Amino acid sequence: MAIPSSSSSTSAYYISSQIRFLSSPNSYCTLQNLPFSFIPKLISHSSKVVLPSGSKLSICSVAKTTPQQVELQFSTNSSLSVPNSSWEEFARKVSGEWDGFGADFTNKGDPIELPETVVPEAYREWEVKVFDWQTQCPSLADPKSFHLSYRSIKLLPTVGCEADAATVYSSDERNVGVEGSNVLSFAYQNSGNYVALWPVNENGEAYKVLELEHCLIDPRDKESRVRVIQIIRVEGAKLTLEKVRVFCELWYGPFRNGDQLGGCAIRDSAFASTAALEKSNVIGVWKSRVGLANFHSSQDSKVQELIGRSTEKVVRNEEDLITLPRQLWCSLKESGDGETCGEVGWLLDPGFAVSSRCIFSNDGKLKVIAVGHDTVDLN
Repeated sequence: MAIPSSSSSTSAYYISSQIRFLSSPNSYCTLQNLPFSFIPKLISHSSKVVLPSGSKLSICSVAKTTPQQVELQFSTNSSLSVPNSSWEEFARKVSGEWDGFGADFTNKGDPIELPETVVPEAYREWEVKVFDWQTQCPSLADPKSFHLSYRSIKLLPTVGCEADAATVYSSDERNVGVEGSNVLSFAYQNSGNYVALWPVNENGEAYKVLELEHCLIDPRDKESRVRVIQIIRVEGAKLTLEKVRVFCELWYGPFRNGDQLGGCAIRDSAFASTAALEKSNVIGVWKSRVGLANFHSSQDSKVQELIGRSTEKVVRNEEDLITLPRQLWCSLKESGDGETCGEVGWLLDPGFAVSSRCIFSNDGKLKVIAVGHDTVDLN
């Protein structure tokens, strides 16, 4: 499957009395007092580590109407006890300060207003509805072990450039591959894409709630991504979509643990009340070139690489789709054999998208994760 290209390079970093961690191919930073529990395991003191290129990208000729293309080369080994070059590349691409905006939507795709208690008085006086949080997501992955930690930070809304003095409303830390992590399944791709399944506290209810998080990188721009979280109620083997949470994020530099608020320097803007994707741009037959991760049995690792280059035919119907702003869509639908598919997609150009699909078996357990690049099937 061909996708638009991005550059990469081979770089080295050194560890001395402070930690210097490479979060971008061409960037260095000095970090102190890193908070995540796995940091001591990251790297040995006064050691030198060379990160191989690991891009595995080759230029191919394309039609005149298509932008410059590259072809992804996927690994063929998912049972790894020691990270390979694919994880190292993933760690490099996912690490850093990802800032932007976030919003919640109903299971019909309607934006949900922020609580009145957090909205500045000026907005209420002007009768301005506020749907978006300004957000930060400092992320750090260890290239030498399957460890990833990140925080989803919501900042209190402010008026004008008072945003430069924004304060934290909430901070939700997530950990993968470290002691105490509650991730149920995690699949990653060297491009920086990942999918994670998280449990939510049941609070004594007869059902439980899961968060199915899809993180998709724009293959044309490695510093732009979306995270779409499907919040799913589980009652027995039945899965029901409760709401959708969306983060649109840009990379603002190497990891700093969120110590610098974006404020008016944020290059993006609020999106929740903007126009949703037109369903006509998504419905129909698509060909999806995917990498797969299987979670069939309890023996399968919780952390797996998306591998292979299989092609799937995907049919999308209007009644199944929930369309969202920023050319996003999602769905949660049952198949005839009792399985349920949770999907998220991002339309990047007409007829070209990135998507993530998760198949749950008829007993409600995650079975397969597939992440790929989709093109309209013209046959």
